[in-house]
Amino acid sequence: MRPVSQRVNAKKNHENNTEFGKSTSELLILKPEGYPLSGMMDEYPVIENRDVFEFYAREQWNGYVARKGDYLFDRRMFPDFAYRIIDVEPAESMIGSSTSIIVTEEENGLPSSAEIKSSVKFEDVIGQELAKQKCRLIERFLEEPERFGKWAPRNILFFGPSGTGKTMLAKALANKTDVPIIPVKATQLIGEYVGDGARQIHQLYDRAEEMAPCIIFIDELDAIALDRKYQELRGDVSEIVNALLTEMDGIVERDGVCTICSTNRIYSLDSAIRSRFEEEIEFVLPGEEEVIKIFESNVKTFPLQVEDCDFRSLAKKTNGLSGRDLVEKVLKTALHQAIIEDREVVASKDFENALAKLGRKYALQGPSELYI
Repeated sequence: MRPVSQRVNAKKNHENNTEFGKSTSELLILKPEGYPLSGMMDEYPVIENRDVFEFYAREQWNGYVARKGDYLFDRRMFPDFAYRIIDVEPAESMIGSSTSIIVTEEENGLPSSAEIKSSVKFEDVIGQELAKQKCRLIERFLEEPERFGKWAPRNILFFGPSGTGKTMLAKALANKTDVPIIPVKATQLIGEYVGDGARQIHQLYDRAEEMAPCIIFIDELDAIALDRKYQELRGDVSEIVNALLTEMDGIVERDGVCTICSTNRIYSLDSAIRSRFEEEIEFVLPGEEEVIKIFESNVKTFPLQVEDCDFRSLAKKTNGLSGRDLVEKVLKTALHQAIIEDREVVASKDFENALAKLGRKYALQGPSELYI
């Protein structure tokens, strides 16, 4: 445990440190932790109106850089009452006026009891034109769910390499149709005790039905829906799969609820789960023109100037890289190198070096290691 003086300093620095908070937090999940000291007269806050609390919290903590594991302290109504940050998206981003704030009692931060609005637009997803076209059906369903009746597109599967925009497109779809989206990683659904996972699945769908029309987005589906021959080794997820199958089958009708799942291991999915999806939408790696657009759109947000660079030449060397690879492993690496060297300009050599370093890293891996 850190000395008290260090913890106090960290608490003070948290308020003003904006070194990492270049982007605004999209989602902040908090867990009530209580007061630093307890006494007989302590009164614990109870959230009666979530919308009012969210507005209050954004006003109070506006400008704070949120980091997973840190604490936020109430300064007004319940002075020094602490909330621990269970998760923040993007990581180490700044709380702002558009941040969705959720308070949960669960350690895994499963956002099953809050309405989440998305600010992602279709234009933010570069490429994936075929996937966008197929999403028009979901868009029409969410705009007029009563029109479809029993023919509603209730279960959709996004599949393709990691980092190709599956999560972004689900959020863009929610934003376009102005409906809430509940994003959940499949691993969050695995409970500590028998029955926890199934209970969380049903609670998730209960909440989505209350908010309908609504999207439930389950990421990394393969974490719980592997082929049955693998599940025999993982009995802890069989109950989750059965609960999910029950919900997807519509045994309990959930009008206006659309389930979108994503995976980058579609051929490892259990056939019973896969058969429940009415539509499978493929996401592909970006082509040369799309790589150029990714480069050009992202360097505009750099905090440093970028010298004239032949992005077309760079794009020819990015075969096999996803959009996320390009942003996180090429652009970010190039920017950080310029900052380390105290330069005011990101040069062409920075992008070239980042690509070369990435190529060497993959060359050192065996073929089997590339797909873990």
